[in-house]
Amino acid sequence: MVATSNDNGSFEQFLETCSEEYKRTQRELKEIDLLIQQTSDEVERMAQRNTQATNQLRQVESSIDTVPREDLQKAYTTVLDTQQRLFTMRGQLEKLQSDQRNMARYLDVLRSVLEHADLPQREEAEESEKEQEAQASVVRIIEAQERERHRLSRQMHDGPAQSLTNLILQAEICERLMDSDPDRARAELTNLKNSVAGTFQKVKGFILNLRPMMLDDLGLVPTLRRYLDSFSENSDVLTDLTVVGKERRFASHNEVTTFRVIQELLNNAKEVSHANSARIRLDMRGERLQVMFEDDGDGLEITDALASRDAEMLGLATMRERIEMLGGEIHFDSELGRGTKVTFDLPAA
Repeated sequence: MVATSNDNGSFEQFLETCSEEYKRTQRELKEIDLLIQQTSDEVERMAQRNTQATNQLRQVESSIDTVPREDLQKAYTTVLDTQQRLFTMRGQLEKLQSDQRNMARYLDVLRSVLEHADLPQREEAEESEKEQEAQASVVRIIEAQERERHRLSRQMHDGPAQSLTNLILQAEICERLMDSDPDRARAELTNLKNSVAGTFQKVKGFILNLRPMMLDDLGLVPTLRRYLDSFSENSDVLTDLTVVGKERRFASHNEVTTFRVIQELLNNAKEVSHANSARIRLDMRGERLQVMFEDDGDGLEITDALASRDAEMLGLATMRERIEMLGGEIHFDSELGRGTKVTFDLPAA
């Protein structure tokens, strides 16, 4: 059957409609991405308010016999209100993320239709696709940075910030007791001193996790040895580091990435897999740095984890992005009850 001019015209009109729909969906997807970022920030702020309200309620409850009924009722109402708002915001965030996934799949279908069409503007489309890929790489870098910032923000809130809040409360107790009960005030001051010392150690540990200064000065291996010693000392996970070949320096960004990935894997081994031990092997003999990580934890169904939201929660998606953006490869091997093994490599420069 010979195609008529009407058939050709209908096909071109169809392709034009697909192209317009593709551009419209792209714009809507960018808007949803922005809304997700804004909603995530709001959820983070609301979670902090909820923690503050809960702490305030605990403080009121500790003095329930002397606190006016109105203050107690206000504290309870504040907690209920912040929890309800937090629940609502999280529901909105999940809805936006679901819409984002559905729209991304729809965009993939439209892209597939346009890519397989014999359009006269093929060269222009390919050039545009290259630009989009470059933009996508930049977006992935920015998203990885934002995820890292959110993670650090949560650590700051749950660690040093929470400890400092408790220190302020202890100081206020000491101030109230100074005149009425000096002996108890001295005891509280001793507790406050111990709390300050503990918080100082937590801050030092946080700084080490954030950016070990010796990484720039001494390199990956000495920094990793010190970090593993500290990690084993502060957890129930025994660690072992083996270096194959002559110790040498690699490109700074590759050393930082290697340290960060191992750091995240150790955190998963402790918090998620409940491992008793972890082994790290660095092979420096070739032109590429080869790393093997293995723990004896609970393990996980790695295929399902990589295809679900667990990949982001466990940092697996960020690890893969970091390694691949630097020209490396990473492989995950894990099963329930069999621990986790991760291997990756990076170029020397």
